[in-house]
Amino acid sequence: MEKFICENVYVPLRSGPSHKSEMLSQILFGEKYIITGEAGKWIKVETVFDKYTGWIDTDHLQHCLEDLNEKSFVINKALPCFREDKTKLNLEPGSEIYDPDFKAKKFKAGGKIYKAISEFNKSYTEVKESITETALRFINSPYIWGGRIPSGIDCSGFTQLVYKIHGIAIPRDSGQQAETGETINLLYESKPGDLVFFDNERGIITHVGMIFSEGLVIHASGRVRIDTMDHQGIFKSETGKYSHHLRLIKRIID
Repeated sequence: MEKFICENVYVPLRSGPSHKSEMLSQILFGEKYIITGEAGKWIKVETVFDKYTGWIDTDHLQHCLEDLNEKSFVINKALPCFREDKTKLNLEPGSEIYDPDFKAKKFKAGGKIYKAISEFNKSYTEVKESITETALRFINSPYIWGGRIPSGIDCSGFTQLVYKIHGIAIPRDSGQQAETGETINLLYESKPGDLVFFDNERGIITHVGMIFSEGLVIHASGRVRIDTMDHQGIFKSETGKYSHHLRLIKRIID
């Protein structure tokens, strides 16, 4: 089985073999994938991290010399670096690096060596803050369908990214995320870091957020923001109305 890796800041993962197709998600730097199909200059792939499928342009295709299961280190903040050809990259939080050498300020990905531009130490791969403190770092990031990076993120991309930084893998979409973890029956039993899911008039899960503190939820809706919520759902002060109907509460971290 051929192995591939993302060696750019991210690669758009699209719903069909066309640049006009909607972006379903993004493959971040260092994340690996396998090919499951092809159509012209497009290939259908499945990501190793979250088993998500979609199409990418073959111009983005980059072979991987590492084993698909080789241990990676997830960075928790932006990391400016140089490629071997001296071109610059600014890696996003959630990106994966391999064999970090903090003393030499180097790391690998896809068998290539990258050089950190400024500081590079274990603080990039270790997380000592709470999961809600990590979530707060993305406040005001604009909402973009399919986004998984601070400059553009959707609701489930936001929760997935925050959990990934804390070393916990959860599925990509809100409906899939709702099938993980332990169900919490009552809102007052929830705690910071629990995921809250919201449905539409047909009962389909369409939105996810994270309990920030009692009576508050942090979520990506227009932008990453903090709103009040109760057993009915999310209440937006700007409109004086409920914007999302609460369906389910799940605990991922004990």
